Amino acid sequence: MTDAVSQNQKLVRKMAHYMVWANDVVMGEIAKLPDAEIMKQRVALFGSIAHTMNHILVVEFIFQAHLEGRSHPYTKRNTESSPPFAEVRSELKRMDQYFLDLAYRWTDEELDEVIEFTYVGGGEGAMTRMEILLHLVNHATYHRGFVSDMLFEIPFQGASNDFSVFLRDAWPAIEAKA
Repeated sequence: MTDAVSQNQKLVRKMAHYMVWANDVVMGEIAKLPDAEIMKQRVALFGSIAHTMNHILVVEFIFQAHLEGRSHPYTKRNTESSPPFAEVRSELKRMDQYFLDLAYRWTDEELDEVIEFTYVGGGEGAMTRMEILLHLVNHATYHRGFVSDMLFEIPFQGASNDFSVFLRDAWPAIEAKA
């Protein structure tokens, strides 16, 4: 007998799949660029395409540590310099899969469990596991928007990574396999 999947479980699974898909779309587009464009300093919050994607990765590492109840080495929300894009891409893909796996493993009770942590910038925080996952999805979306803006400056127009496009183009096949 299979346990019924709750609406919350369905939502976090769908959103985790979206994060994996959208990050993969953007990283695939970035990989088409020469390294000089990926690393080029621009007028942007994190300075370059590579460093912006690295920030998404660092935040995922931070919240992974919070979820696992352990400390992390970060004192800021990004590293001083950006690792090579290929390394960021590989690690972000691995981390996204980690969160997707959690989305399939967590029960409703676990989704509702409050995780207490200290923000990197100071102050105490508390979020449910579900809120953490939805935060990571939203956070990545926000920063992929910055990356899209930097791509337009090149000029380079990457593939759309909007949630509505995911629902149309990717979700039906994913849902059919689940």
